[in-house]
Amino acid sequence: MSVVADILVAAVALLHVYILVLEMFLWTTPRAMKAFGMTREFAEQTKALAGNQGLYNGFLAAGLIWSLVAADPVGFQAKVFFLVCVAVAGLYGAATASRKILFVQTVPAVVTLAAVLIGR
Repeated sequence: MSVVADILVAAVALLHVYILVLEMFLWTTPRAMKAFGMTREFAEQTKALAGNQGLYNGFLAAGLIWSLVAADPVGFQAKVFFLVCVAVAGLYGAATASRKILFVQTVPAVVTLAAVLIGR
């Protein structure tokens, strides 16, 4: 397996750990409000929903981390599966919430997926 692909997978996983932290623990802080373009009132009203969203991002990160330590063929299959999940989630987010998500989530996942497939 390609070292470059594994580094990219780790980077996507870390991105999703960061998103988990923002959504689950920092949602009502200035940092998260700026990142997601929210008012304090909206952040307070949506805190529980954001926590749930953060948990799902954590599952994506956990799957990607697992893919890095699992032996092939499972490791390879998990990389492909979870990167496709990240890309699809990013497409949905870009279509329904903010186009910015396309560049923050989908593009890195697709580039990483390409690296994983090429490095096979």
